[in-house]
Amino acid sequence: MESTAKDKYYVGIDISKDSFDVALPHGEKYRHLKLANNLQGFAKLVEAVQGLQACCVMEASGPYYLQLATYLHAKGIEVSVVNPLSIRRFCQMRLTRAKTDKKDAVMIARYGLCEQPQRWQPEAAHLFELRQLQMVTQGMEKTLHQYRRQLEALTAAPQVNRQARKSLEQSLQYIEKQLEKLEAEMLLLIKQHHQELFEQVTSIPGLGRKSALLLVVITGGFTRFAHYKQLVSYLGLSPRIYESGTSIKGRARICKMGMSRVRAVLYVCSWSAIKANKACRELYERLLAKGKAKRLALIAVVNKLLRQAFAVATKKEFYLEKTY
Repeated sequence: MESTAKDKYYVGIDISKDSFDVALPHGEKYRHLKLANNLQGFAKLVEAVQGLQACCVMEASGPYYLQLATYLHAKGIEVSVVNPLSIRRFCQMRLTRAKTDKKDAVMIARYGLCEQPQRWQPEAAHLFELRQLQMVTQGMEKTLHQYRRQLEALTAAPQVNRQARKSLEQSLQYIEKQLEKLEAEMLLLIKQHHQELFEQVTSIPGLGRKSALLLVVITGGFTRFAHYKQLVSYLGLSPRIYESGTSIKGRARICKMGMSRVRAVLYVCSWSAIKANKACRELYERLLAKGKAKRLALIAVVNKLLRQAFAVATKKEFYLEKTY
């Protein structure tokens, strides 16, 4: 059987809304199962891996993996949840052409065997609630921005339909009130579970309540990342160098493979940081003196803010200008 040195069997799971395909190691090949994405299907999977030192590997496919991953974890079965992009790159490296659910499950199992991804742990209930609140807030903010643009276009017209304007204004008022309630609920959960951490992060000049709240949510109370560089990479703020040989020397850019909304909030924070945060201001001025573009310098300030936030959170202390 395919196994690690410790006889661990990596089971690949390709999951979708209604069902999931399972690749079980069987000699040099894999046995295929197709199960319903419900409690009955989960129970059949547990029965199939009974007696094996199994690690079930699956992609973070939207919300569909969460119930199965939580169920398996509760049953004492090891689970690894990996970024779908990692699986895609793994398949491309092996020149895989076939694209079926059955084949995907096999490739996920082989990825687990080769890479041995870290074990997944379910989030605390309050962190899961915070993430849900953030998701709804983000959707409402997009809608709010859309309605505001529609209202601007409407009022700029030579003739305005009264009912259309009234409807947009009422919708804007409703969404603004809902956003206030959502933010209040998020702050309440933060105060109940992360009050001191929240105060420590907001003690950094340049980071306000909104940005601190976002950072606490996406980092799971600064427990999801072992190093601040992992957080920077997760948010898509790490630089990507484009050079090859002597002929290709492209401009360095951020990779933008993270959360665009969080990047936008932090970018706005950098404007305040270059005025109120001494370390950020000195970094910004130093980069400008070297001829760097203002936008590039501000991105560097954002990285500096993240490093400061990670430091005060992991050291459990408040910001001190001389230290950071």
